[in-house]
Amino acid sequence: MKAKPYLYASALAVAVTTALGAWTLSQADPKKPPKVPTYQVDPFWPKLPLPSSDDPRTTPAFLGQKSTATGQFKPWVTGEVAGTCTDSKDHVFIVTRGNLVSPETVEAVPAPPVIEFDTSGNVVNAWGDRNVLPNGIHGCFVDYQDNVWIAGNGDGIVQKYPHDGANTPLLQIGTRGVCDWPANGNACGNSGADPTANQSQTLLNQPADMYIDPNPDPVTGERGSIYIADGYGNHRVVVFSATGTYLRQWGGVAGTVNYPLTDSPYLFAAGDGGHPHCVVIGNDGYVYTCDRGNDRIEVFTKTGQPVRIIAVLPGTGVTLGIGGAPGLGTAGSAWDLDFSNDALQTFMFEVDGGNEQMHIMDRVVGSILDSWGQPGHQAGKQFTFLHSVAKDSKGNLYTGETINGRRVQKFTHLECNAGIGQGSGQGNCS
Repeated sequence: MKAKPYLYASALAVAVTTALGAWTLSQADPKKPPKVPTYQVDPFWPKLPLPSSDDPRTTPAFLGQKSTATGQFKPWVTGEVAGTCTDSKDHVFIVTRGNLVSPETVEAVPAPPVIEFDTSGNVVNAWGDRNVLPNGIHGCFVDYQDNVWIAGNGDGIVQKYPHDGANTPLLQIGTRGVCDWPANGNACGNSGADPTANQSQTLLNQPADMYIDPNPDPVTGERGSIYIADGYGNHRVVVFSATGTYLRQWGGVAGTVNYPLTDSPYLFAAGDGGHPHCVVIGNDGYVYTCDRGNDRIEVFTKTGQPVRIIAVLPGTGVTLGIGGAPGLGTAGSAWDLDFSNDALQTFMFEVDGGNEQMHIMDRVVGSILDSWGQPGHQAGKQFTFLHSVAKDSKGNLYTGETINGRRVQKFTHLECNAGIGQGSGQGNCS
């Protein structure tokens, strides 16, 4: 039996969108606010099975291995999918940890760390040397020149690679295995509120994510500034030039946060888990960062001046929940985000791994308009350790799951953002 795709949208979400007022959603036509985007899981993306150990791109140590039970070449298994990103041709990249579990360890081989899929879900390229790439691969980004960037939350580096891969990076920020925590012998790990950390202009400490700005830097005037969410060991956003020169930083360690909008504003949670966990620049020129454990998105100018705070779902991480009840104590509700394709970026797609949900949020108001997902493993309906999201030019979403989830899913965009002619040709698309 073929898997049945699932459709996500709610009449309530559309009603809420309308009630919010057209001025928050569409300056062009206040009588017709854009519909909340609708998505349908594609259970046949990516194409399976993935290549196997007879593929020359397989790690040499596993090349040509056959199962003693079946006599067939052992298949690739990704392990945890730690990041998803898209390039200028709508190809999707995933970065994988290759951490197989039994019986995969005897009946499969680890997939290459970086896998590139075309729009149909076929593997078109795969590459990466785990002895060179960051330990604990975490997050990927394809820049405006189609270079691929990778971070690692078990290490102290962010690396830049050419689109087709290479054995050595084009650029590296930080030093492999050496982190910005001098009081701990520059070992990598959560530095908490240690005042000696969060200071280095050359070292990082377990960075989670990065964003490369295609626009001129507000200080240097040069393109390609590198914004890094230096957030598992450190608790800052740090900015480097396109050539790797330190430019500036902001952030620091928050105290107790019960109420995300008011407590320790524009600082990041002290605990381990990625604070900040994401960094993204919007069309408005602001830097959006995920303060994961504190259940909030913090917005800054490109020079680090505070702009606003957006609460996601308080009561998920360390913050207080409904009626002042203690939070669930998960890793929080603000994990990753991307924006809709319309010029105003009306909608924000927000990853909430603490509740295993994808939220569609009004970027201006900050409210949640629609959500889908719950804990589990069924395609589309459920997530396990939902970790990242990326969007292509048609508004399709690609989600990555890590611990115990270990997969990438595609959600086809059925209705257009602000009617700009994207999507699959249904709904308000012409």
